[in-house]
Amino acid sequence: MPWDDKVGRRLKLKDLQALMAVVDAGGVGKAADRLNYSQPAVSKAIANLERTLGRRLLERGRNGIELTPYGDAMIKCGVAVFDDLRKGIEEIDFLTDPTSGEVRIGSTEPVSAGILSAVVHQLARRYPRLAFDVVVRDPSGIYRELEQRNIDFALVQLVGHIESDHMKSEILYHEPVVVVAGAQHPLARKRHVELADLANEPWVLPDRASFISSVVANCFRAKGLKAPVTALVAASAYFRLMLVAGGHFLTVVPAVMVQVGRKPWSLKMLPVELPGNRRPVGIVTLKSRALSPVAQLCIEHIRAVAKTMARK
Repeated sequence: MPWDDKVGRRLKLKDLQALMAVVDAGGVGKAADRLNYSQPAVSKAIANLERTLGRRLLERGRNGIELTPYGDAMIKCGVAVFDDLRKGIEEIDFLTDPTSGEVRIGSTEPVSAGILSAVVHQLARRYPRLAFDVVVRDPSGIYRELEQRNIDFALVQLVGHIESDHMKSEILYHEPVVVVAGAQHPLARKRHVELADLANEPWVLPDRASFISSVVANCFRAKGLKAPVTALVAASAYFRLMLVAGGHFLTVVPAVMVQVGRKPWSLKMLPVELPGNRRPVGIVTLKSRALSPVAQLCIEHIRAVAKTMARK
């Protein structure tokens, strides 16, 4: 359907909002309650959209109301429209007061504990009226949040190829991983530790397909040693560090997490070389999405802190 003045005059944001609410809530009645409208008003809004576009947007399915392909296209359009409106209002607020606003950031656990926490501390002291909404998940979950525009940008380990034509990435620095023991572990008192010294120790690691477990296995294999037995599998780096602090297990985590948590958890980085142990950390954004001034301000500070971390 070609865009013309007639379509432009008839399309209303409240009708589009009603469509999005019906899909999100799973029905007209629930959408009416959420929007504080009557059910006939919601139904009328959907009918107005369908009449303007000349296409059916919703249909009855086995599981209730379902989107047609045309409805799915309008939902994607609605997400972008309301996101752009939100950013426009934020930009107006920023021009009025450039020291206030909200930024939504998606990050992985180690990165949030390292560079992101440093940047938030820095910005919060300098701009006390800034608000931060940080979502911490695995990279695939963060990319979904970015695609759905629930976050402004992602700050993650760039492991593997980003499977999207809509995203772009920027490498900031390469983060090393290190072998960690509790301060009371016998190996923590040694100045020189060989990889062979760790072969018979109990380890707590993420699953075998993870970057960290593959680094450990490859390092032992390169030395002609069998990979150590993983006594416990845990995806959470924080959980692994809590176990290691007890003095029984060994693990591998990004170095920055030990630097952040060394004192309260009594941790020690062991002097063991792990070849191929660095992975890139970077910013991921949507290509077609303009960043708000507050998000741009945050990214500028992240780049500055990243330069310092890269030198270290």
